[in-house]
Amino acid sequence: MARVTLGLGSNLGDKRGNIAKALSALDAGGARILTRSADYHTEPWGPVAQDWFVNACAVADTELAPDALLALCLRVERELGRVRETKWGPRVIDIDILTYDDVEVNTPSLTLPHPYLAERAFVLVPLAEIASNLKLGQKTVADMLAHVNGSDITKLT
Repeated sequence: MARVTLGLGSNLGDKRGNIAKALSALDAGGARILTRSADYHTEPWGPVAQDWFVNACAVADTELAPDALLALCLRVERELGRVRETKWGPRVIDIDILTYDDVEVNTPSLTLPHPYLAERAFVLVPLAEIASNLKLGQKTVADMLAHVNGSDITKLT
């Protein structure tokens, strides 16, 4: 059994509902959700002008291998209506595998830990809520969060 962390985001349609549906589908598909963060309002990241996001993170246990977990995430995205047209563009749902135990993977389709994890406040803020002591190398999520600006991220109630 592997312990994984996941990052989820949505900026189309029922954003919070999309994240809830994705978590439910992941749980049913073999990534048993143990805990999830609150939802957070975040500004879009990247070069494409678009609506604001709702982001959240989750911790799960799974017996799926990393590539099978990625396949599950991509399947859930498709089932919820994600169409990949523009990199970093608007999306119904985005599911990223952030960490998979202490496993490091570097293939054309998957890099673990997630290569941009330490740079993205929209991931670190919700992840710190549920896994602040998670270590990536010599740094914890809380350490990484201290080095990014998360002032524009708002916890939703």
